[in-house]
Amino acid sequence: MDSLTADEARRIVLRAQGLLGAPDRRAGVRGVLRSLGSVQLDTISVLARSHELIPYARLGAVGRQAVEDAYWTGGHSFEYWSHAACILPIEEWPLFAFRRRARRTRGFRWHRMDEPEKSLAAVLDRLRADGPLTSTELGGAKNGGPWWDWSETKIAVEWALDTGEVVCAQRRGWKRVYDLAERAVPDALLHDDLTDEECMRRLVTQAGQALGVATRADLADYHRLKGAEVDAVIGDTGLVPVEVAGWGKPAWADPEALASEPRGRHRTTLLSPFDSLIWDRARTERIFGLTHRLEAYVPKPKRIHGYFAMPVLAGGRLVARVDPAREGTTLVARQVSLGPDEPNGVTPAKAVAPTADALREAATWVGASDIRVERVVPAPLRDAMVAATAG
Repeated sequence: MDSLTADEARRIVLRAQGLLGAPDRRAGVRGVLRSLGSVQLDTISVLARSHELIPYARLGAVGRQAVEDAYWTGGHSFEYWSHAACILPIEEWPLFAFRRRARRTRGFRWHRMDEPEKSLAAVLDRLRADGPLTSTELGGAKNGGPWWDWSETKIAVEWALDTGEVVCAQRRGWKRVYDLAERAVPDALLHDDLTDEECMRRLVTQAGQALGVATRADLADYHRLKGAEVDAVIGDTGLVPVEVAGWGKPAWADPEALASEPRGRHRTTLLSPFDSLIWDRARTERIFGLTHRLEAYVPKPKRIHGYFAMPVLAGGRLVARVDPAREGTTLVARQVSLGPDEPNGVTPAKAVAPTADALREAATWVGASDIRVERVVPAPLRDAMVAATAG
């Protein structure tokens, strides 16, 4: 069995996630999606939406419209339930047959239709006749109450999405655009032929390749599988058992990741809290020594690092957190928390320069001409932070 130091494992993880080494600009955004296997969506937009921030973190200032086009044109991807609501490469359609079957067996998630057969048939007929449509275009998403008070049409089309009759292959103004699976998914992929076990095997293999080195819990969390499901297939994935110093749990690695030493340039960048490098909080603490929580839904007086604090990646480590906002053409750093939670050689003072670099690049990307730094922790470094962002 191979043994890895914590630093060796961290570097393997960074390379697997596309954050160490030269970026594959030829493959671009679609290459990032295929490599990660899953890009999480989220409604919060501060600098940009999370699915835009993921390729930005790896490729640099790729145009935001180019990101959207890469995802939603040409039939290269679809949206479905993976780690959460995620953009997935279209090649992964067959791998989620197990989840579509489970949804059919379980029935509706939480909503109920008064006339399910009639409502579903009406939705499918409209899509067949008129092409891709939003729920509003299909007849309305809500009944007029709160956001969860879905209309019969919305319930029907979401049920069809869950079970695979309908696909979301585009977002328009943040609304899902639904189409018939028979039209949106290539014929060679449009099937549920894979057994549940084969779906699990392929998804665990893909997760292992995207993570580089992972525990059982890490592998399960990537596509929201169960630990027992990972156990049942791990021996057939080709992933190899390894020991990682300090992890305290069995781990598996992609054999290709072990074949060569991770080398190359580290990205310095702001990370979305929903980036697959850090979306698993326990894994983030284990690898980077940083406890990160999304505080958007925490009452403001109880927030520690800010509404949408974004970790700063530099030199292969998480060195700071920035809570950003935008005011016109100004990028506002409402709070900058310098330094990691655990000692790793990066002091708060040493985190100033890379954090400023990350802020300046982000400002350029979103078209901001100025940066305003407000609160800095520790406070004595505020002047240095202001000067570094202005430089």
